Amino acid sequence: MLLFILRRCVTAVPTLIIVTLMVFGIQRALPGDPALIIAGEQRDPEVIAYIRERYRLNDPVPVQYVAWLAQVVRGDLGRSIRTNQSVTELILQKLPVTLQLALLSMLVALLIAIPIGVLSAVRKDTALDYAGTLFALSGLSVPNFWLGILLILVVSVQWNLLPASGYVEFSRDPVENLRRMIMPSLVLGTGLAAVIMRQLRASMLEALKQDYVRTARAKGLFGRRVVLRHALRNALIPVVTLIGLQMGALLSGAVLTEQVFSIPGFGKLIVDAVFNRDYAVVQGVVLVTATAYIVINLLVDIAYALLNPRIGVGRA
Repeated sequence: MLLFILRRCVTAVPTLIIVTLMVFGIQRALPGDPALIIAGEQRDPEVIAYIRERYRLNDPVPVQYVAWLAQVVRGDLGRSIRTNQSVTELILQKLPVTLQLALLSMLVALLIAIPIGVLSAVRKDTALDYAGTLFALSGLSVPNFWLGILLILVVSVQWNLLPASGYVEFSRDPVENLRRMIMPSLVLGTGLAAVIMRQLRASMLEALKQDYVRTARAKGLFGRRVVLRHALRNALIPVVTLIGLQMGALLSGAVLTEQVFSIPGFGKLIVDAVFNRDYAVVQGVVLVTATAYIVINLLVDIAYALLNPRIGVGRA
């Protein structure tokens, strides 16, 4: 297992380098002069020359890339062109907010999807199965921003149960923090639950047809034990892959939900950096996002080995 993890970490390095090359090259290929954008209305030639010199914009692109990569290796992601704030500090401020939202959303999704997915597979072609399929279709069809606005109108405006928007740090007030994160977590979690439920139902139906399930039933094991211990454990393998992919997507793609509920998260930081042509922030954010995807995929592979030890042995 340890050898397998080390090999996965080593193979992640070329992937990160390729990602940084692509992002750096695409950013520099965008039209417009970043020095003029930074200067804003101040178009003094001396100011523009100073900006070019300070941010090494006069250097060739390969030289800029190597210099930036050398800083990253030392743990320095640079400074924001717009605010002169450390990119590392910006990411450390925004990432925990989105990470909490992603974890709560995934928890909501699993609490909904696993029971419904298992019951839909066990009770195939019954009213319960049809209800689960209807829920999945609804979750996939309803846009997150629309559901978020609807929850604000009903839960916050009409019923006055939860705050409509805003964010409070967990360390300052845990109760208020959770109250403000409930609705955005439900918005993201219901959509995720629909996707996970469909995959789990299909995997469970396939697992219930396998010989080991029939053998377990032939030995006199109860139905619940067969479903939970034998069928569900093997059916979770493709679901774990889906969870890993969705978790990575949550970290980088919860922009609309964060906008609706005014949550100062990672997604808003990405959008603002792209629109402002803030090269240092974009590069730092993409690097962190790519690293998060790689770490999540590594955790998914470890989960494979825990669910089915033969997988880990075969890959090592």
